[in-house]
Amino acid sequence: MPEAPGGAPPARGDQGPVVAMGFDYGVRRIGVAAGDTLTRGARPVGFVPARGGEPDWAALTRLIGEWDPAVLVVGVPYNMDGTPGPMTPAALGFAAELERRFRRPAIGVDERLSSREAEDQLRRQRASGERTRRVRHGDVDAAAACVLLEQWLRDERGIEPRNE
Repeated sequence: MPEAPGGAPPARGDQGPVVAMGFDYGVRRIGVAAGDTLTRGARPVGFVPARGGEPDWAALTRLIGEWDPAVLVVGVPYNMDGTPGPMTPAALGFAAELERRFRRPAIGVDERLSSREAEDQLRRQRASGERTRRVRHGDVDAAAACVLLEQWLRDERGIEPRNE
């Protein structure tokens, strides 16, 4: 696994459970999820607004302060053939800026199909009655962050989050 710019993520199993936060970067909203290496599960936290791709850094600072994650996981969008997509540089730049601001490793994970999987999960929850209110864009973004964080927690494969 490639290392993040600030070094490798905390070793799993060496120091007990590690809290991680996942981010589904978007130009209007950034979905946020939190999880840990003990359960290898995650839950949607919500979303942070962004204006023209610029995140609400104050809101991110509050969330990261509240959860105090050891590692930050950012979805990196690639085309289905594995080539970088139009949002790839922005997502990698977001990961690098998270790492710079919060001084913790930011790991990129391939987010292909995470939004589709999140939409399917939310649709199933709605159909079963588990979810009673309608699904909003922010719900999908937070669920997508959860999907990609769970992916990282399961298989630890990351992408170097540098925007070079």
